Amino acid sequence: MITRLLRACTLLSATVLLLPGCDRTPCLRVYTWLDYISPDVVERFERENGCKVVIDTFDSNETMYAHLKAGEPNYDLVMPSSYIVELLAKEEMIIPLDHSKIPDIMRNFDPMFAPMILDSSFTYSAPYAVTFTGFCYSKTHLPVNTDINTWAVLSDPRFDGKITLLDDIREVIGAGLMSLGYSINSVNPAEIEAAVQRVLEWKRMARKFDSESYKNEVPSGATWIAQAYSTDSTQVILGDQKSEMAPRGDIGFALPREGFSIAFDEMVIPANACNPDLAYKFMNFLYSADVAKANMEYIVGPCPVKPGIDALDPSFRSAILIDKDVLSAGQVIRAIDSIPGALELYNKAWDRILTAGAWRQ
Repeated sequence: MITRLLRACTLLSATVLLLPGCDRTPCLRVYTWLDYISPDVVERFERENGCKVVIDTFDSNETMYAHLKAGEPNYDLVMPSSYIVELLAKEEMIIPLDHSKIPDIMRNFDPMFAPMILDSSFTYSAPYAVTFTGFCYSKTHLPVNTDINTWAVLSDPRFDGKITLLDDIREVIGAGLMSLGYSINSVNPAEIEAAVQRVLEWKRMARKFDSESYKNEVPSGATWIAQAYSTDSTQVILGDQKSEMAPRGDIGFALPREGFSIAFDEMVIPANACNPDLAYKFMNFLYSADVAKANMEYIVGPCPVKPGIDALDPSFRSAILIDKDVLSAGQVIRAIDSIPGALELYNKAWDRILTAGAWRQ
């Protein structure tokens, strides 16, 4: 198997000149979420390492998994959410990490985030950034008496046709579960069925499943309430003035008191990576204090790099970190792949949600 892999990498390196953005210099191919790495950070890494970085993006973990499963193209570094890392490792799609090549990660990881980490020993993955899921909403369009800190707002008839849900199986079904007082990681068929019925109730009010365009549609007024990631929402709120902390007053972000998801996006190296050493360098680079600070100011979300967090402007730091009292309601999305029948249960539930009824226009 190793021989075949080396031959495949040799063939790929011979064709790397044909890849977009790569010439005769070494090329690092990264697969991640949209707007998730600062261009300035990328340019600095390219300059310091004499390489090119080519970034492709995905909008869901399921899309990412399908592309990796297909095996093409060969990425060197991928940033999936933590709950899917176990599946990638089980199917030998990623390699164990060599900690000797990422000393800054082992040195600078902020232990404050340790309870949120699934791969606590960093065997296959290293934490990149944490996201909390709640609502990005338009203060302009919501009546002043709106209780936005509850999943029940998705059933409010005043917002019929002005809601979007994330295009993510675990986030959407998990929201249905938490709204009913169940665990976001439940594999109880009766609880999953109840969650499906709750999500279908929301879908009758919603415009679409959307993991990207709500960042433009909430400010424009096309969407009033979007199930949304905290990093995306804070980017919208702070906008182009994020470094000066001049937030726009018409957009807000809220976390449901019944529970919300906590998900780390991780850095992993695929088994078919052809430039793993460059991937290690990039991972380690992202954990240096000044790089992490610049990256957090760009993505407007916390990376678990303690010296980087300490270097942030206090007002910006307070804007991207969640208060401990609020954080207590959060639930970490965990892997369910090793539980017999769990994946089939979720996939069937998701298929029913996707195919049921028409969207509101």
